[in-house]
Amino acid sequence: MATNITPYKINIPQAEIESLNQKLGSSRFAKTVDDDWSSGPPIGDIRRIATHWREAFKWSAFEDKLNKLPNFEATLSLDGFEPFQLHFIHQKSSAPDAIPLLFVHGWPGSFYEVTKILNLVATKELPFHIVAPSLPNFGFSSGIDKSGFGMKQYAESCHKLMLGLNYNQYATQGGDWGSTISRLMGYLYPKSVRALHLNLIVATPPPPSAPVAFARFLTTHILNRYTPSEAAGLQKAQSYQGTGDGYYEIQKQRPQTIGVALEDSPVGLLTWMWDKMKSWTDDYPWTDDEICEWVSLYWFSRAGPAASVRIYYESTKGEHVAGAGIFTQAKMGYSYFPKEIFRTPSFWNRQIGDVVFEREHERGGHFAAWEQPEGLLDDLCKMFEREGEAYKAVINH
Repeated sequence: MATNITPYKINIPQAEIESLNQKLGSSRFAKTVDDDWSSGPPIGDIRRIATHWREAFKWSAFEDKLNKLPNFEATLSLDGFEPFQLHFIHQKSSAPDAIPLLFVHGWPGSFYEVTKILNLVATKELPFHIVAPSLPNFGFSSGIDKSGFGMKQYAESCHKLMLGLNYNQYATQGGDWGSTISRLMGYLYPKSVRALHLNLIVATPPPPSAPVAFARFLTTHILNRYTPSEAAGLQKAQSYQGTGDGYYEIQKQRPQTIGVALEDSPVGLLTWMWDKMKSWTDDYPWTDDEICEWVSLYWFSRAGPAASVRIYYESTKGEHVAGAGIFTQAKMGYSYFPKEIFRTPSFWNRQIGDVVFEREHERGGHFAAWEQPEGLLDDLCKMFEREGEAYKAVINH
């Protein structure tokens, strides 16, 4: 389990801030034929945000804001790897029998996504002990300087953190990579991971070996009996391949190629991240400060921006390759947001585990905790009602 758990203070040296500003000041901006979103982020947007990052954004003020959070770090040891430091937020509830709830982020997100939820939980004194780590290679956690750190190791890191906090039974919440990691945790650690809530759900159709479900799939598919949101989600999945997954293929196949560029160029990092931050949300009104906060967390990360993209490369290797075929006995809850990258139909998704909660939202996209924190928290509260199956699975197990 995690050891040496101590408070953590973020303290980026002034020399690094000055170096960033120098790089921003000497940036060259590409000339483009299409200064709109048809071929990527408009150069006008990038120039404006980069100028704001250098001239108006104050890292010191943001750092002070982050340091008001309950930051900690722990030492983790995994077989085959040197011990490393894991940064995390740990906000405890005063409510008796509160649910330990692990928030697992993805790319290009971070632990920071959970802060809007933290504010709501603190205000309403809701029964959740919230733990939000920076995944290894992200944020203020250590980088892993050895290949082979795949899905199993990410899952094991999160699980050992929860055990180190004396949470022997707990629930998880995840989107993006957090969804895959949460599902794998439910599979690997069924005695501890008792419930999962996901806002990105990917499943395969029922196989012929499940004849009743397979017959339903054939009938639904042939007659196109999907709900409008399911049909839209499948259409997005189809269009995503070939028009929206270029970043995925590059980071999966050649992480070092893109990593060198992201490590050296703050404008390159901004453009690479802003492309997804904007296009994966439901017209969320990003402020320039918010954009700079998200990108700065990568630029000033302990391992550097390049380390984060290796999760794509390593996910295709190792003992547990990332994919849809991960099943668990945990209680499951799903929140569907209309501007998510894609989704699979509900009856496919119900094969993954014991589904006790589902909700369709009218607004929201990929970064649910940031875009729709009230809606996501409301879903969690409903899923973990005291008399509900998910709550009892965690508390009474």
